Amino acid sequence: MVAAGSGAVPAGRENAVTIRASLPLLRKPSVLPGFGLTLGFTLSYLGFIVLLPLAALIFKSSGLGWSGFWAAVTTPRVLAAFQVSFGLSFAAALTNAVFGFLVAWVLVRYDFPGKRLVDALVDLPFALPTAVAGIALSALYAPNGWIGRPLDELFGLKVAFTPLGIAIALTFIGLPFVVRTVQPILQDLPPEEEEAAASLGASRLQTFGGIILPAILPALVTGFALSFARGVGEYGSVIFIAGNMPGLTEILPLLIVIKLEQYDYAGAAAVGTAMLGVSFVMLLILNLLQQWMRSRHAR
Repeated sequence: MVAAGSGAVPAGRENAVTIRASLPLLRKPSVLPGFGLTLGFTLSYLGFIVLLPLAALIFKSSGLGWSGFWAAVTTPRVLAAFQVSFGLSFAAALTNAVFGFLVAWVLVRYDFPGKRLVDALVDLPFALPTAVAGIALSALYAPNGWIGRPLDELFGLKVAFTPLGIAIALTFIGLPFVVRTVQPILQDLPPEEEEAAASLGASRLQTFGGIILPAILPALVTGFALSFARGVGEYGSVIFIAGNMPGLTEILPLLIVIKLEQYDYAGAAAVGTAMLGVSFVMLLILNLLQQWMRSRHAR
């Protein structure tokens, strides 16, 4: 019997506390309420929306067997389409990395009339339907177009229905990814570091290479990767200006559509699986490079 007012814990409650303390801690309390539910919803959503279609694509192509799969993706027409899609997407993303940075630099560092209009026009490829962009680019760069005719008459340069026209279309739809990725980093970059470098006698090139470029390089690589990924899968803005000549200007998405129209579902799945594998490897390399640059910059 415990005396009242003695401050001792009752026997029953003491036993309950002892039993509760002896039980193993099954789950630590989360800082965010409902984390388990939201995590399960997120994984389920990604599984149904992303992983399940990709798994179905791989499963469909596996019906060919390894020899059939290899034969389907190594034909001269498929290899030429791989070269066109990935090669021109890489060239367009590299062009966007250079000029996208210049556009972001001008929008952040300078004030000029019509700045808000130019800033809004950067997002135009996001809002514009890709088919409309393809028709507009074809009309401009066709042999009788506003830009295509002077280029043909003065320089003998043909843009429409050539790989150059595909590169221009991919550059057009990929530019906003670089600009919108680099622009916030430039806005947060303190000008004091550049002023300190200038006061110590550093030239503009040295200031850019030693201060600005290391700070924006991870974001620039991210914009490059996004622009490249968008270009590889682009269809609507390319088919009108490409000419769709097999072995020369035929892109992989169009080749997949052609195979589907021919009821070659396994062949289309094989090309899609190979396209998925190459894209995954290249994006993985870019992400690892981005992480390495961020860790190096943090040091």
